[in-house]
Amino acid sequence: MSDSKSIASGKGSHEPEHDYATGLATIAADKVADPGLEPHRVRMTDKSVKHEKAAARQVAALFLASVVGSIFSIYAYFAFPLSDDLGTVRNNTLFMGLGITLGLFGIGIGAVHWAKTLMPDAEVAEERHQTRGSEEVRARAVEIIKLADSESGFSRRKLIRRSLYGALALFPIPAIFFFGDLGPNPKDTLRHTMWKAGTRLTKDPSGLPIKASDVTLGSVFHVIPEGLSELEHHKLEEKAKAAVLLVRLDPSELKESAERKSWSYDGIVAYSKICTHVGCPVALYEQHTHHLLCPCHQSTFDVTDECKVVFGPASRPLPQLPIAVDAEGYLIAQSDFTEPVGPSFWER
Repeated sequence: MSDSKSIASGKGSHEPEHDYATGLATIAADKVADPGLEPHRVRMTDKSVKHEKAAARQVAALFLASVVGSIFSIYAYFAFPLSDDLGTVRNNTLFMGLGITLGLFGIGIGAVHWAKTLMPDAEVAEERHQTRGSEEVRARAVEIIKLADSESGFSRRKLIRRSLYGALALFPIPAIFFFGDLGPNPKDTLRHTMWKAGTRLTKDPSGLPIKASDVTLGSVFHVIPEGLSELEHHKLEEKAKAAVLLVRLDPSELKESAERKSWSYDGIVAYSKICTHVGCPVALYEQHTHHLLCPCHQSTFDVTDECKVVFGPASRPLPQLPIAVDAEGYLIAQSDFTEPVGPSFWER
């Protein structure tokens, strides 16, 4: 044991010293020397003009590959337009993705290759100043920036600079086309839904009409307008605007304003299912409190009081759909919603 202690305390040794009283191992502060910086290794581009020029051409080629990738992604957008054919959708996604990947990797790999082969690679440590430097220090900083520009060759290497400009200029352009797939400017289409006077309320997703007698006290129906299930195009878009929750309460519990007394029928009320916060589906009904809850951000609406917000980030009540009953006893809409459905930012 004494031998091991003497070895551990040997000069320059990195073995730990043991505190036998506590059983802990410690390392003396004076036993670890500063390793310093590794010896600088000269690169081929530092000692060969031929290799330096070759590296510059490689960097420019990578930037030009980025340009090609960006152009190819735009070509793929038009060559494989989106349609109901899943094969076309797959080709559109595949080739546009490959083009974007090449565009991004060309810039990234080109910049890394430039830094590793042509920019100075000597390690430098500088103290950071926490306060504004003097004019002399600021002037020196400008000199350092100019020196860095000179050493990197950014101003001097026209081929690299121009190819980089081209890559950076073209890379964002495909996004302009992709954003076009979000659809045309909605203008005022969000203010209108499939609901109109006489449209029957039907069950989601079956499309079966609902009679007032089918709606028992405390029950909840997920409702879509009649004809929505038969649409061939834009079905989801129309459903996103027109989805409704139908609830029946004791008429004495409803707090209806004078202008809305005719919007309900024997305690049956209908409200938009689209949360006025960010558009999530409000689908949770608490029968005892008569509250509707949005599961995304917990906005809570009081069904008895015209679906006003009682908790959460939503800023306005759920729009109410005026309803009535036709001659056959089926629930129908009196009109479309009188205000835009969904989050307020849709209006903007």
